[in-house]
Amino acid sequence: MATRQSVEEYMQMCTDTYNYAKEQFESGAKQEHYHDQEYTEAQSKLEDAVNELNKLTLSCDDQQKEQLYRMRLQLQQLQNEMILQRH
Repeated sequence: MATRQSVEEYMQMCTDTYNYAKEQFESGAKQEHYHDQEYTEAQSKLEDAVNELNKLTLSCDDQQKEQLYRMRLQLQQLQNEMILQRH
């Protein structure tokens, strides 16, 4: 069973990852092919966060699962936007 603290810490890490990726997405939209390494790194961090969320979900209660599910949807939506952006 995941502890409340571990879920909260992971949610904060996901939020930080999301914010970093969002910055790179917005920067990539403005500058196109500049900062390719940072853009790719942000995509990789998003993928890692989604994978870890899936693992953590296996040991959570229903309320925590719902919270993690919503975060996963946000991360995956940004992932999709980054993939579709011509960068």
